[in-house]
Amino acid sequence: MKDKRNIYRILDANLNRAREGLRVVEEVARFLWEDEGLSKKLKDLRHRITKISQENFDQKLLLRYRDSQGDLGAKGMGFYEGKRKDVKTIVQANLRRAEEALRVLEEFGKLIKKDVAESFKNLRFKIYTLEKEIEELIKE
Repeated sequence: MKDKRNIYRILDANLNRAREGLRVVEEVARFLWEDEGLSKKLKDLRHRITKISQENFDQKLLLRYRDSQGDLGAKGMGFYEGKRKDVKTIVQANLRRAEEALRVLEEFGKLIKKDVAESFKNLRFKIYTLEKEIEELIKE
């Protein structure tokens, strides 16, 4: 079924995008800010995304339907990706990346397992809260 294949491609891309975005911010918290508590919160969020995925989606299908070479969005750097001027913009961009990916997972995850949406929504709102905390940290 081609639709299922494409749904799994969307899920796979956005699972990766959400974890990658959080990982970038985690590295900033860990190595630049040396904030163990924040680093742990970000790591825990990344691991929760993986756990939700493992509990709700067929991991073999996520990998089988991945098509990195044929992904139209994988070619070249996006306009804003080349516009990082400092650590603050890196953090902000990667938090947005994770939030947006979780919104996509919330919507398309329903097509595979209806009740998974709430889990992704909860994580998205945790990141919104964390984003506010980080913004206060960056101001200092």
